[in-house]
Amino acid sequence: MTAVIVTVALGAAMAGLGVLAKRARRRGTAGSAIAGAMAAYDEGMHGTAHDAFVELQQQDERVKPAEAPDPHR
Repeated sequence: MTAVIVTVALGAAMAGLGVLAKRARRRGTAGSAIAGAMAAYDEGMHGTAHDAFVELQQQDERVKPAEAPDPHR
């Protein structure tokens, strides 16, 4: 009987974590949390890794300028 209770509890916990993961992926909150955690780890373990991370973030946020219209058209 104890094994059944433990199995049901474990199944319920796994289902709950699955729902939580699906919600985090849908909202887009999982990616930024992982990126922040990895940035903190990199900053602690590699002195220049944080600078590279900040530069990559800035590159992602930059908007490509629109090209000027062709005057020969």
